[in-house]
Amino acid sequence: MSDFNGKSIVVTGGSLGMGLACAHRFAAGGGKVTIVANDKASVDEAVASIGDNAAGFVGDVRSKGDMEAAVQAAMSRHGGVDILACCAGIQRYGTVVDTPDEVWDDVLDINLKGIFLASKFAIPEMRKRGGGAIVAISSVQAYASQTGVAAYTASKGAINALVRAMALDHARDNITVNAVCPASIDTPMLRWAADLWKGEGTAEATLEAWGKGHPLGRVGKSSEVAELVAFLASDKARFITGADIKIDGGVLSKLGIVIPD
Repeated sequence: MSDFNGKSIVVTGGSLGMGLACAHRFAAGGGKVTIVANDKASVDEAVASIGDNAAGFVGDVRSKGDMEAAVQAAMSRHGGVDILACCAGIQRYGTVVDTPDEVWDDVLDINLKGIFLASKFAIPEMRKRGGGAIVAISSVQAYASQTGVAAYTASKGAINALVRAMALDHARDNITVNAVCPASIDTPMLRWAADLWKGEGTAEATLEAWGKGHPLGRVGKSSEVAELVAFLASDKARFITGADIKIDGGVLSKLGIVIPD
C-alpha cells in the first residue's frame, strides 16, 4: 500500500483502540503519523509498534495549548499536516439526574471539544498544503441511544453536527470533513464496559452477547474501522464531505420488534 506516501497525519487518541489501528493503517500506507495521547507509556508503545513512520506527542485533547503544540510537532517532524483523525474518546454511564457535572464535562470535553481544538490548529496548516481531510470517530449512538448514557450519546450527536458545520465552512479550502459511526468494536474501552456490566458472568461472555445483538453476529474489529477512516482520508474520497457513515454490522438496520419464526 502506498496511498499515504508523502502525507503527514495527526491521530488523536492514537495510542489505543481504533486510534491505534488508524495509526497503523496510515503508516502502512506510507504516511508519517504523529500519535497524540495523554499517557506517555501507551504513546511510546504505540510508536514502537509502528516504527520509523510514527512519532509520539504526549498531550491532552482538552488543552488548547497541547493541541496547538501537537500540530506544531507534526509540522516540525513531517513538514505539514494533511490529515487529522480524531479518535480520542471516553464512555461514561449515567442519566442527566445521576451524572456528576465533572463527568459530563469530561465526556463532552474529550469527545467533542478535542475535535474542535485539534481542528482549530490543523485546518490552517492544511490550507497551506492546498487542502486536507479530517475524519472524526463518532458512534451509532449519534442516531439511537441506549439508556443511561446521556453524556456519551449527547457528545456523539454533537460530533456529527460539528462535522457537517466544518465540512461546509472549509469546503472552499479543499478540506473534507467526515464522521465514522461504529457500533460495538473490540477495543479496550468496550472491554472496560463489558467488565463493568458482566454481572455474574465474564467480560468475554458479555462481549459475545453484545456481538449477537448485531445482525452479523459479532462485534467489529478496530482494523475494520481503520479501513473506513483511511478511505475517507484518502484521495479516493475527495468528493465525500459532511457525511456520517455507519460501520455497525447492521445494528441500526434492525427493529426491536421481530416476526416470530
